[in-house]
Amino acid sequence: MSSEYAACGHFSMKSDVFSYGVIVLEIVSGKKNREFSNTKHYNNLLGHAWTLWTKNRALELLDEVLREQFMSSEVMRCIQVGLLCVQQRPEDRPDMSIVVLMLNGDKLLPNNPKVPDFYTKINVKSKGNSSSTNHKLNSVNELSITMLDAR
Repeated sequence: MSSEYAACGHFSMKSDVFSYGVIVLEIVSGKKNREFSNTKHYNNLLGHAWTLWTKNRALELLDEVLREQFMSSEVMRCIQVGLLCVQQRPEDRPDMSIVVLMLNGDKLLPNNPKVPDFYTKINVKSKGNSSSTNHKLNSVNELSITMLDAR
């Protein structure tokens, strides 16, 4: 879910593009965005993909199952298209018709995607030895359900 929809309830075709980009990155990595956390960088999947992209190590995102047979140019294209789709500003995201052309190789890709939406980089500072300190990165939300019955 894009931030413009989550925060303000604004839904557009660019919100769908964002969701598609998340799915592309999930397929390439074999990991779900909601369940992913990187203990080294404290990123979600989008942040992890972005970090690897900016360090020219994007192929490290690839699912181990797919590593046995893949074309690096196709994987890089998918990662780049995924990152283009999840850019923070909706107007920077491509239209789905352009995404299809980029994935097919019929359209040149822009040089570099911009920072993704929901890019989270948490700076965890701890006292003492960091190897013995446990960091809690996820909050536990409690949910209650009220059932209404007529008299």
